[in-house]
Amino acid sequence: MRNSWFLSIGFHSRQRILEKMKLDKIAKANKSLWENEVRLGCGYTVPWLHLDRSALKRYVSGQSNNINIPLDTIYPAKLLKNVENKRVLCLASGGGQQSAVFSLLGAQVTVVDFCSGQLEGDQKAADFYGYEINLVEADMRDLSCMQSDFYDLVFQAESLCYIPHVKEVFSQVSSLLKRGGRYRSAFHDPVAFSLEWDGVRYGLNRGYRQRELYREDGGVEFRHRLDEIFNGLLDEGFLIECVLDRSVHGQKEAEKETEPGTWNHEKSFVGGEFVIISMKPSASPAGKR
Repeated sequence: MRNSWFLSIGFHSRQRILEKMKLDKIAKANKSLWENEVRLGCGYTVPWLHLDRSALKRYVSGQSNNINIPLDTIYPAKLLKNVENKRVLCLASGGGQQSAVFSLLGAQVTVVDFCSGQLEGDQKAADFYGYEINLVEADMRDLSCMQSDFYDLVFQAESLCYIPHVKEVFSQVSSLLKRGGRYRSAFHDPVAFSLEWDGVRYGLNRGYRQRELYREDGGVEFRHRLDEIFNGLLDEGFLIECVLDRSVHGQKEAEKETEPGTWNHEKSFVGGEFVIISMKPSASPAGKR
């Protein structure tokens, strides 16, 4: 491993790798955003400490959806099948949520996040349930500290919106995956990126060519066009297995139970979020290594 150092963090965790990150202005802004979200107790930063292994197994087998967690953050269930003893990387997905699900199902889990507070959530979940975990504090765009051709599954939550160019991450993921390994990535519809609640209705508030959104809380998000997303995966040699609409396959929040203009209301009323499952081919295409 290059440019990294190691710190032991207790019996239940193998190691924590702290990469000496060189963050650009955008990354620094978003790292600050998420460290603050941890302090505020944002829902995506709170570890899931109420999970039941039996309920998770019923969910994975299709027998039940009653697992008391937002299913849109962990779907599709088929990715959770047969993960026991498999190497799973939760990429830019800290917080002690997805990592807890995979670990309780028997996977060997590594979490990468550039927010130390989020990684503390993963450690808290590991200590609570008593499993081992690897924690890596690094930028998703530079994973050179990690072993190539190593992971069976890379699971990425809705975090690609915080970087300007998704292909930078696709390249990193392709290097880390074993042949035959899968990559779960999540995106926002590029048109929905322009929609915003004005107090009465959702309307277009920025032109399609505008890619950046500088948020009031200091965070910076980016619009990614469909050609950039799909061609980016194909250019890195991935095979696209399926595309899933979050509003159909994930948690279905009732509009009447959420206040207009809130995140949950926008997700149920506007939609526009989707997941791609892609695979690194078992054999190298002609002309590629």
